[in-house]
Amino acid sequence: MFFCPSIPTTKICFFISATNILFSSSPNPPVLRFHTSHRENLRYLKSLGIIKPKTSPSPKSLSQILSTVDFLNSQGFSEADISRIALVCDHVFSPEFNVEPVFDFFKIDLAATPEETRGLILRCPQILESNVPFYLRPTLIYLKELEIGNLNLPTNLNAHLLNTRVDKLQEKVRFLQGIGFSYEESARICARFPAIFGYNIEHNLWPKYEYLVEDMKRDVEELKLLPQYFAFSLRNRIVPRHLHLKERNVVIPLKRMLLWSDQRFYAKWK
Repeated sequence: MFFCPSIPTTKICFFISATNILFSSSPNPPVLRFHTSHRENLRYLKSLGIIKPKTSPSPKSLSQILSTVDFLNSQGFSEADISRIALVCDHVFSPEFNVEPVFDFFKIDLAATPEETRGLILRCPQILESNVPFYLRPTLIYLKELEIGNLNLPTNLNAHLLNTRVDKLQEKVRFLQGIGFSYEESARICARFPAIFGYNIEHNLWPKYEYLVEDMKRDVEELKLLPQYFAFSLRNRIVPRHLHLKERNVVIPLKRMLLWSDQRFYAKWK
């Protein structure tokens, strides 16, 4: 949407073609064809899934929603991107909501490029609803303290890490401290394997720890060498391989036990 200074402020105009528009980050925007009516704007926003059927916001609310759509378009988001965001977090398109602080956070605090920002948001649209001073910025500071870098890269892990509250991150560090690691050791494990922040303690981390020390009779020190241990399936990888080796009275480092492919592992210890 582009506002035209020569038009009364009660009217809104944006570019459309004879068919449905596909907004993009193209440096050459389409030519202004004609001014759209309230009904046409409403139809357009409904086609994006932003406004639900049988609802009709006031012209003022519609104008504010269109401003959000226009801003996202100016940041390189296509119509398909905007529809996806609306599907996952429609609050972003509430008339009173402002997404610009989140974009400022990505640009200034995270030093992310527009392309990286777009990639991170599309991987976790809910991040647009997060409060910058209370949630996003403290999380970024904490992750940096743990020496987790390259957070600007548009990966699923980074997007969800940035949208995780500090107290949730701290739970995983405390878990590692609780099984015998110092804070510094716990921080290093998290830095080497930040995916650990996405695992549930009760249903994932703790059962794997128990199996490591109680059934496999291994030292937790091995986790320093292979924190990715927590990424493997207990039922489909850890238990079957441990039992296979136990039947043959074979003891090998955790790395060899888990990192080798099935073909290589079972060929080695038939």
